[in-house]
Amino acid sequence: PRKAPPSAMAPGGASLRAAVLCLLAWAGLAAADRVYIHPFHLLVYSESSCEQLEKSNAEAPKEPTFTPVPIQAKTTPVDEEALREQLVLATEGLEEEDRLRAAKVGMMLNFLGFHMYRMLSESWSMASGAAILSPTALFGTLASFYLGALDPTASRLQAFLGVPGEDQGCTSRLDGHKVLSALHTIQGLLVAQGGASGQPRLLLSTVVGLFTAPGLRLKEPFVRGLAPFAPITLERSLDLSTDPDLAAEKINAFTQAVTGWKMNSPLSGVSPDSTLLFNTYVRFQGKLKGFSLLEGLQEFWVDNTTAVPVPMLSGTGTFQHWSDAQNNLSMTRVPLGRSACLLLVQPQCMSGLQQVETLSFQHNFLTWLKNLSPRTIRLTMPQLTLQGSYDLQDLLAQARLPTLLGAEANLGKISDDQLRVGKVLNSVLFELKADEGEEPTESAQQPDGPEALEVTLNSPFLFAIYEQDSTALHFLGRVANPLSAA
Repeated sequence: PRKAPPSAMAPGGASLRAAVLCLLAWAGLAAADRVYIHPFHLLVYSESSCEQLEKSNAEAPKEPTFTPVPIQAKTTPVDEEALREQLVLATEGLEEEDRLRAAKVGMMLNFLGFHMYRMLSESWSMASGAAILSPTALFGTLASFYLGALDPTASRLQAFLGVPGEDQGCTSRLDGHKVLSALHTIQGLLVAQGGASGQPRLLLSTVVGLFTAPGLRLKEPFVRGLAPFAPITLERSLDLSTDPDLAAEKINAFTQAVTGWKMNSPLSGVSPDSTLLFNTYVRFQGKLKGFSLLEGLQEFWVDNTTAVPVPMLSGTGTFQHWSDAQNNLSMTRVPLGRSACLLLVQPQCMSGLQQVETLSFQHNFLTWLKNLSPRTIRLTMPQLTLQGSYDLQDLLAQARLPTLLGAEANLGKISDDQLRVGKVLNSVLFELKADEGEEPTESAQQPDGPEALEVTLNSPFLFAIYEQDSTALHFLGRVANPLSAA
């Protein structure tokens, strides 16, 4: 395939271009020998879809719009169990094409997630305590903007998501609805339990808040199109210009009232000339089957001289494990559900966390997975409640794309009004606890089996939540102090 136009690729930087080239090389392995198949053919428009799209654009009336209600309007609280059931239903009756599409999107969001994680990690200090990023939320937010974009913004967003538009023809363009539908499948695969009975151990809830200046009209097809990514979209209007700090307080209070989630990283610093804020809120709750909460608080060593008392979990089972003497680290995979797992990366030297994170975590992650082998392990680790919040506008600026969602962005599918996008916030609430009274998903240690290897995470470590069917990374993070919010 030909390269994307320089305007789409150049601003992203050499590292992003390299990632996209790797992405294309990997995806291109599926191409036929004689007949060219677009490496992302499951995610772009087909010829018949292009013909239908051209016809509908010529004949369709102006898209209906609406004005969001004021932020003071009453709203039904979020029903997280209902959201979980919707995700589970999304995985029932999946066809092979659905799974392949999910795998392609999983691959794309992993590349983008690691790229953004690297930029975030450069600004994190070890004193920050903990840090977390959701590649699925990040990718879904940018894909949502792609759904609402027209060229040239659409082309630039497509390239940033990892799919150069080649000849810019319709059949080389991402179908935003297919991308968000695949993301919905990925979210569902994470929480699906494969027929397991009992209380669900995984909860994943995604809510989008669209906060607009009074009078701004949003297009109904765009808002409806967000449902696969975020089944609950809250559209509200409020004055963003007179008192930006007051506007931020109102948004924070509204969001907490609707979700019930207490975020310690609230929205702040709203630009007074903004007319649209796009906030994505994600809550994940996981339980480790067969683990129990140890009595009393245990020591977690923040550095070589400082320990803090934290609640710790412990469980014994046959888990996948690998120790790398060359890079002074070990990796353990703990099952969370049918195909979801927790990946724990522990540097053998406490001071080596940053080096492992910078040099190895992002580049060798998939290789590490291949090196894992079963081992009887007694694993002890902190109980986690982490929070993280970041502005995608800041990340785009670090990626040398500060104008991608700036004042000149063409977002004509979101609104016919002149949009000025302010903050694009991703906020994560991550909870990992014990599910006491049950055996681990994988076989427990046998009485006459080998002695269990003691793996104790009582010093800084890295972690990821990984879904094996789609290969998607849902969360990436660092824990330097479990008592500190991200």
